[in-house]
Amino acid sequence: MRRRISAFAVTAAMAGGVLFAALPAHAATTTGSHAAVARAGSIHVNLDELRQQSADLKAKANRLDQDGEHEAAERARAEARAIDNRIKAYEDAENNV
Repeated sequence: MRRRISAFAVTAAMAGGVLFAALPAHAATTTGSHAAVARAGSIHVNLDELRQQSADLKAKANRLDQDGEHEAAERARAEARAIDNRIKAYEDAENNV
């Protein structure tokens, strides 16, 4: 039984890796004026759009906090922080930092 479970886990992990590897590189790109260099080529990201999404999420978090929904506000803030971290990573990659 132990061998079957571990073989199944390895098979599932390999299948998941194949799914992620099978996605085309251009599926994650968006058009924009700022470009960040990736290993397989370049990815074009609209940083202004990402900054707007972050600002919208922060405003939503403030509204949710005022309405007393603190957990939802914290989730919105966490998503905004994640977007801010992505923006910083794109800028660092662009500036070769």
